[in-house]
Amino acid sequence: MKKVLFIDRDGTLCIEPPVDYQLDSLEKLEFYPKAFQYMSKIAEELDYELVMVTNQDGLGTDAFPEDTFWPAQNKVIQAFENEGVVFSDIAIDKTFPHENAPTRKPRTGLLTKYINSEEYDLENSFVIGDRLTDIELAKNLGAKGIYINNVDGLADEELSVKRAELDKVIAIETTEWKEIYEFLKLEARTAEITRNTNETKIYIKLN
Repeated sequence: MKKVLFIDRDGTLCIEPPVDYQLDSLEKLEFYPKAFQYMSKIAEELDYELVMVTNQDGLGTDAFPEDTFWPAQNKVIQAFENEGVVFSDIAIDKTFPHENAPTRKPRTGLLTKYINSEEYDLENSFVIGDRLTDIELAKNLGAKGIYINNVDGLADEELSVKRAELDKVIAIETTEWKEIYEFLKLEARTAEITRNTNETKIYIKLN
């Protein structure tokens, strides 16, 4: 079965523009520190399918015309391909938050083919993103989350669950791509022990 990395774009692969949060020109395009270096290692060394998943508020409307979006988007894709990082799929939601579309993260409408297929091992897949909605997406997919926590609680208004419910979904919280790579490269190490006596029953599972 295939494992997947569902990867957010803005704030994760690229720096999210701080004023309007819209990457709508090449002048605004700045890549996240060391994303190239470690995404390249992940693509080369690890066995994950790479999928980009991004919300682009109002894309195709007057608020965010498509002709201002695609030059930067195409530049991002080409730049990563130059480093050996190829996305098998790119899922873009174009709706506004208030529309509550089933395709908008943290909802899974754009990713049903991964949920409905027996080809994919979602339990051992990850969503990587800088918003808690990315972690909620991981929860909704039955995957785990890698939280790039640059601005704690960003986009809380779109959460449908409390932060405490997401903590158990977060596999690692960091701001460094190096730590993400090292975490994914480290093979899972687990141990279990059970000890029963007349007085107690003890079970421990360590990951």
